[in-house]
Amino acid sequence: MSAGLDFFAPGAGDALVLTGTRVTGLLLVAPSLSSIIVPHRVRAGLVVLLTLLLTPAALSAQRMPRMTAMAVASELLIGFAIGFGASILVGAAEQAGDAMAVQTGLSGIAILDPMAAEPLPVLGSFLRLFAITLLLTLNLHAVMISTLAESLRAVPLGSAPGLANGIHELLGLGATMFALGVRFAAPVIAVILIVNVSLAVMGRAAPQLNVLTVAFPLQIAAGLFALAAALPAMAVFFGGWDSVYHGMVARAVGGFTFTGR
Repeated sequence: MSAGLDFFAPGAGDALVLTGTRVTGLLLVAPSLSSIIVPHRVRAGLVVLLTLLLTPAALSAQRMPRMTAMAVASELLIGFAIGFGASILVGAAEQAGDAMAVQTGLSGIAILDPMAAEPLPVLGSFLRLFAITLLLTLNLHAVMISTLAESLRAVPLGSAPGLANGIHELLGLGATMFALGVRFAAPVIAVILIVNVSLAVMGRAAPQLNVLTVAFPLQIAAGLFALAAALPAMAVFFGGWDSVYHGMVARAVGGFTFTGR
C-alpha cells in the first residue's frame, strides 16, 4: 500500500468516487452498520474515512480507473455483495426464529426490534440479536473491511464487466439464507412435529381428553426447550462463520468478473 493519496494524480478523482461507491454498497447492507440506530453522519464519516484509507491500495493494484455509469453500478453492487454475505447469516437466524415462532404458536407476539425499528416476532428478534452479537464478537466488522480491501486487489476498480451475471449470483445467494434458516430451525420444528403427532395419538386413544387445552402450552414449552438445546449448536456454526462468509462473497463477487457462458 502506498504511503498516501495524491489528490492531483491522474485518475485519483475517479478512483476516489469508485472506491467510495464500493464502500457505500457495503455500508448499505452490512449488519449493525446499516441499522437505523446508526446516525447518518456516522455512516457518512465511515464512507469518507474508508474511502481515503482504501483508495491508495486501489490505485497501486491496477492502472488508472475510468469512471463510467457501468463502472459505478458494478462498484456499488460489489460492495453490496460483500455486506450481503454477512447479512445472509443474520437473516437466516431471523428466518429461523420466525419459523420457530409459527410452529410454537408465538407468531402473534411481536416486540420492537431496536436494530430494524419495526415490530418482529419475539423469537425472530431474539435470534437476530443473538446472531449479530456473536458475529460482532467474532470481529465481523473487521473481516468485512478486510474483505473489501482484498476485493480492490482481486477485482480492480472499473474492471467488472459481468454486471448481469453478478446480479444473478446475488439473487442466488438469497436461497442460501432460506436454506440456512431451515437448518437452524430444524431441531425446533422436529420437536414440535413429534409433540403434535403425540397429541394426535392421545386424542384418538382418549377422546374424552380435551387436547386443545394442553396443546398450546405444551407446544410453547417443548419449542422453548428445543431452542435452548439448539442454541449451542448455532453458536458453534457461527464460530466458523468466516469460511461460509468468504465462500458466499467469492461466489458473488466472482460473478461480476465472469462474462462468458
